[in-house]
Amino acid sequence: MLEGFALVLALAALPAAGNSLGGLAAETFDVSERALSLSLHLAAGIVLAVVGLELMPEALSGNPPWVPIAAFVAGGAAFIGLERAIGYVQARTGASEESKGPLAIYSGVSIDLFSDGVMIGTGTVINPALGLLLALGQVPADVPEGFASVATLRRTNMTRRTRILLSLSFALPIMAGATLGYFALRDAPDLLTLSVLAVTGGALTSVVVEEMLTEAHEGETSRLGPVALTAGFAIFALISIYVG
Repeated sequence: MLEGFALVLALAALPAAGNSLGGLAAETFDVSERALSLSLHLAAGIVLAVVGLELMPEALSGNPPWVPIAAFVAGGAAFIGLERAIGYVQARTGASEESKGPLAIYSGVSIDLFSDGVMIGTGTVINPALGLLLALGQVPADVPEGFASVATLRRTNMTRRTRILLSLSFALPIMAGATLGYFALRDAPDLLTLSVLAVTGGALTSVVVEEMLTEAHEGETSRLGPVALTAGFAIFALISIYVG
């Protein structure tokens, strides 16, 4: 079992590295408001594809299907709780209101990585080859997410050292998800596992609509935003079909 868990952690490290690589790229290059808007549209399209093509189709295979559907709605409610928690922390620490959006996006990307880890962990239990395919398929999708989240954080008064630490911390949620998927959900009823996927799907959908796309239109935008959004969806669709 320990050898299998070591394999799960090694596989989960692949998309975590891709996400951190995107974040470090955002630190290296100056990002204009237009480029940031396009990267957020691209990341939003990828997340919507993850939910629409991977999470929810799998979740709806549960019986009865209304349970994961209800879990999807619960994921949206969980996002409301997350927003309120961020607002509470801001009020306690005196942080500016402008940092709420970027921090919510960072939290949303963390949720996405957590769901990636759950899928990798449960997939490896089923078949190690499946876990490898899931991990490899997530890498090119996670790079623009990491780039967009850190580029958004650069618009706040957060120090570069803090941003780099946050970028590196993206490894934590995916490792936690992989651990949960491998140990906690390996013997759990299928309906529970599928409901966990649906909850993350609902939270991610809310993050995209309420935070990513809203933040993408805060500054200077580009007419190519919708193209970047659909391109992000198409990129993950290609990965899902030809890799997954």
